[in-house]
Amino acid sequence: MATILPVLGKHPQMGADCFIAPNATIVGDVVMGDECSVWFNAVIRGDVHYIKIGNKVNIQDGAIIHCTYQKNPTEIGNRVSIGHNAMVHGCIIHDDVLIGMGSIVMDRCVVHSNSIIAAGAVLLEGTVVESGTIYAGVPAKKVKDLSPDMVHGEIDRIANNYVKYASWFKDYNHNNFLKQ
Repeated sequence: MATILPVLGKHPQMGADCFIAPNATIVGDVVMGDECSVWFNAVIRGDVHYIKIGNKVNIQDGAIIHCTYQKNPTEIGNRVSIGHNAMVHGCIIHDDVLIGMGSIVMDRCVVHSNSIIAAGAVLLEGTVVESGTIYAGVPAKKVKDLSPDMVHGEIDRIANNYVKYASWFKDYNHNNFLKQ
């Protein structure tokens, strides 16, 4: 069963039709929208500040979402995919974003809508990612603009696929702990 714990009286809140993997961890001041999924070994720690997550967000296997004590909360918009083993920390991710596998988004970063952070990229503290772009590298820099086809073909496709994948576990969710 997933670890879902209050911290200092603040309980995680999940929207409708969310899938939380049995070994995921969600603690503290976390508010999650509808049709989200938190996959195996993912950790969302709202212990030192709040974490707000929109609708149709998928936080893939091994990803970590955290914030900075009393300084930087983490806000994630709608239809955001956070890839396997990515780290998102004390930043703002707007709607329709793909955070690639193994990438790191550090404190005070802002990732605007319709953007992709490439696998393995490191957004240094305070980086602002323009809407409709791909950032890659260490440190991450803009490598190109995204076409509308790329936004729909990658960002939308992955967000919608993860809603579908989560539905495969509906019986697990319904018969266990998510209706707490």
